[in-house]
Amino acid sequence: MNRLRMQGWVFWIGIVLALLLMLMPLPAVIQPLKPYWPALVLIYWSLESADRVSVGLAFGVGIVADLLNGALLGDQALRLAVLVFIVLRFRSRLRFFPMWQQALAVWLLLLNNHVLQALIRAFAGDSPMPALSWLAPVVGAAIWPFVFLLFDDVNTRLRGKGGKGAKAA
Repeated sequence: MNRLRMQGWVFWIGIVLALLLMLMPLPAVIQPLKPYWPALVLIYWSLESADRVSVGLAFGVGIVADLLNGALLGDQALRLAVLVFIVLRFRSRLRFFPMWQQALAVWLLLLNNHVLQALIRAFAGDSPMPALSWLAPVVGAAIWPFVFLLFDDVNTRLRGKGGKGAKAA
């Protein structure tokens, strides 16, 4: 299997794992702190390969997340589309930030996402989000370096494997 096909599989496996992690139940005390996994994965892929991620794809992933979560249809779709739009708009700058600045940018992106979620819930007439949930963007920013390094390691291994195969052929 060639390198591009393997990276495609890694991309889709990452999206599916993010959706599954989003559904993973946690104890009620820490449930509001759960990071928004689909956003973290889409941020990584938007930075790594902009040709693979688009606002439309983010919207589609959000619709699937809404259906899986039983949430208001279009809620996560809108939020992920806005998030990917912002990341793609500032991709050339964000890619070259040091890791701590990237984590800060991820925190701001996730905070923006959380504000949008609060606004959508308010307009839909839902109850306000728990106060503890406002720490979820901080948790997402704290694990960002690990998410980034995990995906980057897999991509580096695939590039190395693809390069060796190309030389042998």
